[in-house]
Amino acid sequence: MNGATRGTEDTTEPVLYLAFELGKERWKLGFSIGLAQGARRRAIDGGDLRALQEEISLAKDRFRLPEAARVKSCYEAGREGFWLQRYLLTQGVENLVVDSASIEVSRRAKRAKTDRLDVCKLLSMLMRYDRGEKKVWSVVQIPSVAAEDMRHLHRQLTTLKVARTRRIARIKGLLASQGVSARLGAGFVERLGEVRLWDGSALPEGLQARVRREYAGMEFVEQQIRELQAERRELIKTSDDSQVEKVRQLHKLRGIGENSAWLFVMEFLGWREFRNRREVGGLAGLTPTPYQSGGESREQGISKAGNALVRAMAIEIAWCWVRFQPGSELTRWYEERYGRGGKRLRKVGIVAVARKLLVAMWRYLEWGEVPAGAELKA
Repeated sequence: MNGATRGTEDTTEPVLYLAFELGKERWKLGFSIGLAQGARRRAIDGGDLRALQEEISLAKDRFRLPEAARVKSCYEAGREGFWLQRYLLTQGVENLVVDSASIEVSRRAKRAKTDRLDVCKLLSMLMRYDRGEKKVWSVVQIPSVAAEDMRHLHRQLTTLKVARTRRIARIKGLLASQGVSARLGAGFVERLGEVRLWDGSALPEGLQARVRREYAGMEFVEQQIRELQAERRELIKTSDDSQVEKVRQLHKLRGIGENSAWLFVMEFLGWREFRNRREVGGLAGLTPTPYQSGGESREQGISKAGNALVRAMAIEIAWCWVRFQPGSELTRWYEERYGRGGKRLRKVGIVAVARKLLVAMWRYLEWGEVPAGAELKA
């Protein structure tokens, strides 16, 4: 037994452990004071903070703990976001928000799964974590209120762009169902009445009306996208916020546009604290996942367990980096190792470039280290 573990177990300070299983209508609570102690399970209405405080007090009475005893809790990151974390901290509760994807599960094909079992499992893992098993799960870094608020702009932009693509695909699909191909753009609605079917007849009135409504919806989404892009552009020019300053710094690199610079900083590099390059790649889901058992060994591809927005953008920018930064050390490494390969090998290589590029951008923002051989914009 190491010294750290012995010190944790020998402490006589009473601690009440609390695990949440957060549902839309009901919250399941699990209380305990040790691994050998059976869990006290309770349920309250979702968001009922007064009932939560009452249950914490009742649990302290049940386990004969003083009213001033420390409370340590946890819940899985999800729909509730971080407001509960901030509330618990104001009440003196030491809370952890954990990544649900990092929680260990049985490898059996079928396993029992209920809220009761979930809260008990979280409770036992919380106690193990508190006793020194730091690798039992991954703890989520909590953004400040300001940092969390800055993420809405690019996330809404992403949502609107997806909605625009769906509108366009729906309009083209409706027309294709009648054997018609039309170009969307200026004057599309006016030209719609002139479109003729295979037999020379006009488009049915119901179809025309639906296409017009879909097109009006697409134009509304387009207007919202332009407004958000203008708002972001103005912030980049005028804001004195430290995160926006990082956006400007990252935007200086050739091959990095304002869209990618904003997303990388606000979603990933602006407020998170990374200790090493492995954490950078792991949080983006770009780390390899080897499979080795006995004599069998194979590569399963990247983990994809991190931030999907950052991962997709990193791969897209990796292609831009190879194109617009031909003299950089990273591009030369890619060309030497993957440039002469086939299409599949080049795609594998670009994922490696994306991971290395994210690490290089982190170092650039953290310590001002310009990626080797990279060019800055005039």
